[in-house]
Amino acid sequence: MSDLRYTLVYETTTDADLPTNTGTRTINKGINLAGGAIDEFIVRYTATTAANSINNGADSIFTANRLILNGSTFFDFRAGFADTSDTGAGSFGYLLNSLGDGRYVENPSDTSKDATFRVPCGRNIPCGVSRLEFTWEYSQLNSAPTAGEGKIQVWARYNSAMTDSTTVGAATSYVHSANSEELVIVRIPQGVPGTLAGVYVQNDSGADELTSIRIVSQSDYSLPLSMIRALNGDTYNGVIYARDASSTDQMFIAQTSPGNIFVPLLGLQLSDDIRLQVLGTANTTRTYTPVITSGVRGASQPAASQTQAVRSNVGAAVLEKSDIVTG
Repeated sequence: MSDLRYTLVYETTTDADLPTNTGTRTINKGINLAGGAIDEFIVRYTATTAANSINNGADSIFTANRLILNGSTFFDFRAGFADTSDTGAGSFGYLLNSLGDGRYVENPSDTSKDATFRVPCGRNIPCGVSRLEFTWEYSQLNSAPTAGEGKIQVWARYNSAMTDSTTVGAATSYVHSANSEELVIVRIPQGVPGTLAGVYVQNDSGADELTSIRIVSQSDYSLPLSMIRALNGDTYNGVIYARDASSTDQMFIAQTSPGNIFVPLLGLQLSDDIRLQVLGTANTTRTYTPVITSGVRGASQPAASQTQAVRSNVGAAVLEKSDIVTG
């Protein structure tokens, strides 16, 4: 048997804590948590807005999403770009779904927003009172939300059947020159155990401006961009996103998230920083975000248990998305 429990740990309906059309916004919050095996944090965003407030998906509201558990940062997302007037797949939702299908989903609507983001964690936190701190930066909406009708919730999922922990580390930025092959050294967080599931590469605009990447420790040659997308599952219609201004009954399917690409490393050892040879086509700034996973065993808590285990594993999910294509 396995212990699984959903606990609402934060909720706000305060307009000052939600996205707005009057500018960007940053919020910093801290909340106490009960001890246990936290598999993931689930963020839910609902709002009523005027038409065309978000043309793509609600994931584009996040330009930064940083979570710190008991003083340790385990998720540090920063968008290379974010624009609610764009119509392509957003960078935050693309990252989450690269770590497992269904981590970002949305009921698309031009005026009624309802999106769910499942941020992987995988930590056993001690009994007693623990602390979650988070910093969110919002992009600007294109039109006004309805006052008093927005809400953001944070849920903790406790799951003793979790099998790995996930760390999305701080990004390494690099200023690229056009038509030059350059060596990028992606720094790895110190003191974090595990192996590298992948590296998330973002441009500073919604254009790839990228020809190839060579993973020095894994490839003798540079891999064309289209080949990387074949290997990570994107080309297998693996990019799922919302286009709120165009559809109200389904999410869209695509083969790319322009300007964003997840490079699977499939458990590369942490014996050194990541070395990449990158060939681009424009003067631009890219960020390179390492994703580290480590095996962990969830600690059971005294409570009623269900009989079917929910075995979450981000490293296996990244490998499975690659195996869809490679067989």
